Amino acid sequence: MFVFNTNLRVRYADTDQMGYVYYGNYGAYYEVARVESLRHLGYSYKDLEAQGVMMPVLENYSKFLLPAKYDELLRIEVTLKALPSVRIQFYYRIFNEQEQLINTGNTLLAFVSKDSGKPCRPPQILLKLFSPFFDEAKDLK
Repeated sequence: MFVFNTNLRVRYADTDQMGYVYYGNYGAYYEVARVESLRHLGYSYKDLEAQGVMMPVLENYSKFLLPAKYDELLRIEVTLKALPSVRIQFYYRIFNEQEQLINTGNTLLAFVSKDSGKPCRPPQILLKLFSPFFDEAKDLK
């Protein structure tokens, strides 16, 4: 299992009239966590796209437990429970500054060839970067 944490400060523009993070912004927060988790491994979305692979979101689920507020420093934990194949599923937990769990969610993305628009396998380099975190990936090392 792969787990990564990143921090994000709530901007004023992210909040609604009540001072809470607008629910539609959580998808962007999830994206920050996904992008930074790949960057932490030494790979980026830019690298992925340069290899002709895109990752559109197929599903996005979010459960709101407590509100996030303006200027709070949030910790976003992103987890991969399985080695990606043609699809990759990310799980998220967001904590406020008091370490209270305020949001959970998950996204399902597909690997798609930029040229054909059809599903494809992830680049081998990405699988190798994830392989130390998964027992089923021993043959990729």
